[in-house]
Amino acid sequence: MRPAVVYELLKTDKETGARAGIIHTPHGSFPTPMFMPVGTLATVKTLSPEELKEMGSGIILSNTYHLWLRPGHELIREAGGLHKFMNWDQPILTDSGGFQVFSLSKIRDIKEEGVHFRSHLDGSKLFLSPEKAIEIQEALGSDIMMSFDECPPYPASREYMIQSMARTTRWAERGLKAHTTMDKQSLFGIVQGGVYSDLRQQHAKELASLDFPGYSIGGLSVGEEKHLMNEALEATTPFLPADKPRYLMGVGSPDALIDGVIRGIDMFDCVLPTRIARNGTTMTSQGRVVIKNAIYERDFGPLDPNCDCHVCKNYSRAYLRHLIKAKEAFGIRLTSYHNLYFLIKLMEDVREAIMEDRLLAFREEFFEQYGYNKENPRNF
Repeated sequence: MRPAVVYELLKTDKETGARAGIIHTPHGSFPTPMFMPVGTLATVKTLSPEELKEMGSGIILSNTYHLWLRPGHELIREAGGLHKFMNWDQPILTDSGGFQVFSLSKIRDIKEEGVHFRSHLDGSKLFLSPEKAIEIQEALGSDIMMSFDECPPYPASREYMIQSMARTTRWAERGLKAHTTMDKQSLFGIVQGGVYSDLRQQHAKELASLDFPGYSIGGLSVGEEKHLMNEALEATTPFLPADKPRYLMGVGSPDALIDGVIRGIDMFDCVLPTRIARNGTTMTSQGRVVIKNAIYERDFGPLDPNCDCHVCKNYSRAYLRHLIKAKEAFGIRLTSYHNLYFLIKLMEDVREAIMEDRLLAFREEFFEQYGYNKENPRNF
């Protein structure tokens, strides 16, 4: 049976091996590398589906854990699935809920059958297993589903990581067995291993042997230094199938996106651009701009003179500062729109650089203009 999600390679950068391609899904195709906006609760905060399409978002991510808790996966199934429920007719990826179980639940009990924990909303007792995660995601109807995995803390000992990886592999096998909608949804495996390169290689090989339609790399961007994340990627991607998508979970700073692409990644997601936008922090071609700072009070120029989004075309830094300082929702909408547009456009530029075999030169030019300090990298 042909998988629901298929990767098509268009070009490989001669210097780095970075890939430009297309991912085909039941709800359309999108070019890669691609950054996915995060719509945790079936909405990307403050933005409409129409605005996301306008900026070129080829796919969005929604969250299994949060939608399970509210409004409930059965209600979304009754509505015709997540696409109809939120009026989004393009591809959707859902995560397994594993990260939220481990990050939001202070009290949890990890067993072989799954994880017992309490809801972060009302403290009620809950249980999530590989089979339950698949059941929920099949009800949501996403194009790409994630296996339920254990998200080990950082830092974690080598001994703990070995045990955790083994459990994640067993849970991946159970998820594959529970998956019943192969013609409509593809299930990705998640590679763990922390910052231990040999364990990353081992786990990549284990999951590749299970023949998933695509692969995610988890457990990174959780506090480790940037060079450790890059080393982990370098240890992982060579052992993943070249004809299948590769997705780096939870990464959204411009430098990490470019460095990830250079190391063979096709897809990224992160709440970072919308989260920092709500505090008035924006990404521009000239570096980070904290728009609420006093220096912008009488700055009537555009947020980013090199950006052609409708925010930069129509609104001044002074106006954006006023809105954010006054806690106006419109200000958050504008900064959120710009930040997502910036990252989606960045990936478009990266794709063009790959097609022209100049990705390393593009990286250097971008970093210089952005003001990125290699000796002291900042997270944006």
